[in-house]
Amino acid sequence: MQDANLVINAGSSSIKFAVFVGGGDASEPEAVFKGQMEGIGSDPAFAVKDGAGNPVDERDEWPRGSPLNHVGAIRYILGWLKECAGHLDILAAGHRVVHGGIAYVAPVRITAEVIGQLRKLVPLAPLHQPHNIAAIEALAEVDPDLPQVACFDTAFHSTQPKVARLFAIPRELIDSGIRRYGFHGLSYEYIARQVALHAPEARRVVAAHLGSGASMCAMRDGHSVESTMGFTAVDGLPMGTRCGALDPGVVLFLIQDRGYDAKAIETLLYKQSGLLGVSGVSNDMRDLMASRERHAADAIDLFVYQITRYVGSLAAALGGIDALVFTGGIGEHAPAIRQRVCEQSAWLGLTLDPEANASRGPRISAAGSAVSAWVIPTDEERMIAIHTRAVLGATA
Repeated sequence: MQDANLVINAGSSSIKFAVFVGGGDASEPEAVFKGQMEGIGSDPAFAVKDGAGNPVDERDEWPRGSPLNHVGAIRYILGWLKECAGHLDILAAGHRVVHGGIAYVAPVRITAEVIGQLRKLVPLAPLHQPHNIAAIEALAEVDPDLPQVACFDTAFHSTQPKVARLFAIPRELIDSGIRRYGFHGLSYEYIARQVALHAPEARRVVAAHLGSGASMCAMRDGHSVESTMGFTAVDGLPMGTRCGALDPGVVLFLIQDRGYDAKAIETLLYKQSGLLGVSGVSNDMRDLMASRERHAADAIDLFVYQITRYVGSLAAALGGIDALVFTGGIGEHAPAIRQRVCEQSAWLGLTLDPEANASRGPRISAAGSAVSAWVIPTDEERMIAIHTRAVLGATA
């Protein structure tokens, strides 16, 4: 039997999982399986690939409208691992948890008390936190003796200076926890490790995690200094369906003049806005780039404009910039978006290498460019595996 760790990233209707082995003696853990259960609660489908990305198994044995829930999905995943990966001994599970609040600035072993604290943070991450908790509780129900670790997207940003975390609101509200937290921290933590390998001379780095959820982070010497997301994961860049930064007066206007209630505001900000809202076509950048609808072009233009605007803002927070890194689904797979961002950031001393950009780099800046630019695939699951082993020790 080979010792292994399970990594879980749960959403509202899907559970992504990965299994890692190794990771001791300063070595990186290696993925042996990556899979997902999609369509939970409606049309479940299960698929697994090996660590190299080759298909291993696909199953679609549930009828449409199946009531399969998170507990059933977790039970199925563990059953598949026992059946098809019997040589692996799952010693622990690590979970991506979007919000850790003020209390959790590092990964922690999950207890009933921890779960209780995470429940209090649900209003700060309503799209993610309930499903992160559901997966933790489902796994505890199926295998109560399996140690579990929570790894927080907010934790990496705890190094930001106090001034970067403050809102200009009354002190009692600040002291109650209303502050800027930042998200996508597991992704940025992994990118910081990779930048140290690719460009160790780059001390001031702006990283752009561009996908259905999108944000940017300023890092100095591998530590977060500033980010575009704040109190919640709806701030900053426009995203697939989330609006990004919005004048709070708009929200007041919609409540006072248009009769919106809290639920309607939440739906608008999180599910009806962003690329989908502006384009009226899709929340998927691939669809927008293929579309001839003029509003699709508006959505792309706005996305690029906001990224380049934040490049300048984050560079200012760092007192300069040595490297710009693209990651995430759009960041890794949309060379046209990278090209436009780099060209509009030329004033910083960045010169793009078009051929390198077309081939996804990893370095996409020209020789002699004062600021280097990179495409670095993120790996949040590996980061969770690293943390899980560290929290539980060599026996996990």
